[in-house]
Amino acid sequence: MDLERLKRAYNTARRDLLAERTPDGHWEGRLSSSALSTATAVSALSLMRRHARGGDSARWTALVERGLAWIVAQQNRDGGWGDTDLSRSNIATTMLVEAAFHLAGVADQHRPMLDRASSYVERAGGLAGLAARYGKDKTFSVPILTNAALAGLVPWEQVAPLPFEAACLPQSWYRLARLPVVSYAIPALVAIGQARFFHRPPRNPLVRAIRRASVERSLHVLRRMQPASGGYLEATPLTSFVVMSLASIGRADHAVAENGARFLVDSAREDGSWPIDSNLATWVTSLSINAIGTRGDRSHLTPELLAWLLDCQHTERHPFTGAEPGGWGWSDLSGAVPDADDTPGALLALRHWDEAAKTTRNVGRADGLGRHWLLGLQNGDGGTPTFCRGWGKLPFDRSGTDLTAHAIRSLSGRPESGNGVQRALKYLARTQRADGAWVPLWFGNQFEPGEENPVYGTARVLLAYRDLNLLSSEPARRGLRYLVSRQNADGGWGAAGNDERETMNEKVAAEAEGARASGPAAKQSNDPPSPSFSAAAQAASTPSPQPLAPSPSSSVEETALAIEALAAVAGDPMVQPAWLKGLNWLVERVENGSYQQPAPIGLYFAKLWYYERLYPIIFTVAALGQAIEAWERKPPVTGDGHRS
Repeated sequence: MDLERLKRAYNTARRDLLAERTPDGHWEGRLSSSALSTATAVSALSLMRRHARGGDSARWTALVERGLAWIVAQQNRDGGWGDTDLSRSNIATTMLVEAAFHLAGVADQHRPMLDRASSYVERAGGLAGLAARYGKDKTFSVPILTNAALAGLVPWEQVAPLPFEAACLPQSWYRLARLPVVSYAIPALVAIGQARFFHRPPRNPLVRAIRRASVERSLHVLRRMQPASGGYLEATPLTSFVVMSLASIGRADHAVAENGARFLVDSAREDGSWPIDSNLATWVTSLSINAIGTRGDRSHLTPELLAWLLDCQHTERHPFTGAEPGGWGWSDLSGAVPDADDTPGALLALRHWDEAAKTTRNVGRADGLGRHWLLGLQNGDGGTPTFCRGWGKLPFDRSGTDLTAHAIRSLSGRPESGNGVQRALKYLARTQRADGAWVPLWFGNQFEPGEENPVYGTARVLLAYRDLNLLSSEPARRGLRYLVSRQNADGGWGAAGNDERETMNEKVAAEAEGARASGPAAKQSNDPPSPSFSAAAQAASTPSPQPLAPSPSSSVEETALAIEALAAVAGDPMVQPAWLKGLNWLVERVENGSYQQPAPIGLYFAKLWYYERLYPIIFTVAALGQAIEAWERKPPVTGDGHRS
């Protein structure tokens, strides 16, 4: 490793990242296709096709057929499905896939495949396994069971009733009502709650009367929260659950169901799949600006890009969460909601423009409004939640270490933020694990215990300590030691080491072989016949199962994040050997072109895995940019005691 080699790798990654811009100068990226999203979209359009008096039935049928054919090709060897083509099987996605084939009326044509899926679900614990996956949070377990009940796979008694009448309360009261779902799931609360009420009314006459009286008013709330695109949060699963629930109770012609179906049609991909969300344009754009800006590079900061970023700021009270003006969401599309990760990212990105540009576009006002919004979101524990202050302790509503650290970075250096930053630092100190790690809220690793990603979380928190010049503090030193200790033998960072990887592969392969040998006998189906199912899709009904998800190993994303976090103290004897070894691993990936291979480290709502095509490129640019800065400040010492 030498400085010139490092600069060549940086220039390659920077060039590749700039080439990903849209014609108007921002980044849109591309989210992975999702078997879970595709299954829910297929279920929703199948029920719309069955119950809607009007609508584009022929178009829906074509999308259902293509979606099913795509899903067929994604089954893993163990019989289940993962959220992406790089994901391990999970019970939630597999149950949703089963329901989709039944609702489409083609289960008999795919009986061998579905028998393997049923065997996987049984091994994963069945309904008890689903409950164990989500715990007390009903945000996703109840929609999955609703989908299964609509398909006739579970009785409605297994579906917990949701108090959809609570949506009729003033929005500011939601956090006080102790709802069983997280803040962003109010549309599911209403639509699924109504479906459960319609298909299995409560025995209590008072509850029946209250809910019957709340039907139309809660539907009005549902309509008010629906964005212009028709997609709640721009998310296929959430929108699909709303559409299928309303279609099943005779509301397929309601504006909410029609607009939701329009969103599903518009967001379908040519290969028959759906992603979990339309795009993360605002998020990947701010990340890209900040990554390239590590070296003071402003060549990409055009007036058009600044105008686009400022236009993404929400300047009115948001109908979905009731959030005050000032925040940024993850996308420039109408379904985005202001949150505490995208807002800090945008605030940090705005700092890269020169003063003349800032004055021209009144950046100061946008910056002040954004910081005020972010400070107002801080919870009583000092941490920062995603959408709503004080909502509760359910996953994705509680304070998060990654969000808090990002907020600290965007607020640092502002006099009015001093008290909030100090409270946030105390929160981070309290939430640090005994081994020195911090666990993030919005990212995971499918091979880690609890599917957590402490490498991501620790790296992100250390960047906040770096920006505050606190890397010599005890929490930061413990975090640095943890990162160094998590380096893999190959020099990168990721999940398990080689021995554990081989053991895991042998175990899963054995389970898959056992499942094939002892699959349940074919069952009779009462599904209605499909009005149309293409010969090509029928021919794919018994494909060769896909290989298992890739073995846990070092990833570009996690390695780049660790290198960036360690760069500020790269000369520390505790850090330098690991840092140089990791840097060599990453530079080699850039040189051989493999660094653009993404890993499914993203965790969307309710444990939905995704990968984003731009993440490895963005994180590599940021890491190598920081590495060059560190190298130029103080070249590392080689093994013979000489400076490189």
